[in-house]
Amino acid sequence: MDYQTKMKAKRLLNQPFITYLLIGITTIVFLGMEVSGGSENTMVLLNWGAMSKRMIVEYHEYWRFFTPMFLHIGWMHIILNMVTLYYVGAQVENIYGHWRYLAIYLLSGVSGNLLSFSLGASNGISAGASTAVFGLFGAFIILGRHFKNNPAVSFMVQRYATFIGINLLFNLFSSSVDILGHIGGLVGGLLAATFLAIPKRSEEFNIHERIISGMIFVFILVVCFFLGFKNYV
Repeated sequence: MDYQTKMKAKRLLNQPFITYLLIGITTIVFLGMEVSGGSENTMVLLNWGAMSKRMIVEYHEYWRFFTPMFLHIGWMHIILNMVTLYYVGAQVENIYGHWRYLAIYLLSGVSGNLLSFSLGASNGISAGASTAVFGLFGAFIILGRHFKNNPAVSFMVQRYATFIGINLLFNLFSSSVDILGHIGGLVGGLLAATFLAIPKRSEEFNIHERIISGMIFVFILVVCFFLGFKNYV
């Protein structure tokens, strides 16, 4: 393999292809929902795997902790989330690497849906990539601890932290926004990014902190799971 071919291969591998893949899958699913009767139709949402406490408790459809992050309710919902994923996801993927990034995304989405399941309304239905996207914000905030002398990273961390605060504040009393999912995704992202660490710099992450973060993450998921059944009425 000559030098130019190697450089082309390297540039290709450096592309945020996981972000592109996630956007592609989510968009295809959304179009499928639209064709099936509309993404805002309750039955369509349930049939495609939206978050539903009732369906999980009564019918043991546990895949609903995973599938909602690929579903969206209306065009504005998916456009906002996919634009955010495009910009934030590419940055996080570039730093954490493709597979760690994918793990953070999926784990954040699941943790957000589990918190929503544990404390949310029994008859509620929710969907959206926001749970996973908030996890990416959390992963970026973790970078601030390890790149304190990098002005660009510090600026982005402050920017995202401000956005998170404003978003949570404005959506605190909104019945149309699953704020529990956002909070759960954020916490999941903070913990997942800590125990997964950054490639080639993982030695800078305290091993005890990584282990404890992983244990806390699992503990929270288990508690949320059983709490959801207990709180179901």
